[in-house]
Amino acid sequence: MKKSIFMLILMALPVVAIFAQNAPAAVKADAPVKSEVAVGPKADWNATTVDLGNVDFMVSKDAEFVLTNNGNQPLLITSAKASCGCTNLRYSQEPILPGKSTTMAVTFNGSGNGAFRKSITVQTNASENPTILQITGTVIKKAQ
Repeated sequence: MKKSIFMLILMALPVVAIFAQNAPAAVKADAPVKSEVAVGPKADWNATTVDLGNVDFMVSKDAEFVLTNNGNQPLLITSAKASCGCTNLRYSQEPILPGKSTTMAVTFNGSGNGAFRKSITVQTNASENPTILQITGTVIKKAQ
């Protein structure tokens, strides 16, 4: 009987030892937190909406959007399309190197009357989802 109890204790000892391990040390609240480094290109826009304010009828007005690559590989604008023909786009076709920026220039021709909201859809190699930029304002048609 003593031999059976002794064998039972010997078999249970490794199980007890596993559960008796020390828990990992807790992270101190003031310890620096490592941020994840973006792998590949990362597109960050300075703004996604620009308000042009009042725009005179049939007068062009410009807006700019700044795109910065905060990733670690070159960023490419693969396509950019305005929602209507009254909005023209100018942007670099060259790769944006990590840490560098480029400007997308948008020219709006105020050919309507009243409030407007125009969209620019920009696709990059940083994401499968496009970025939607917008210009807003009000076209003022002067009485003749």
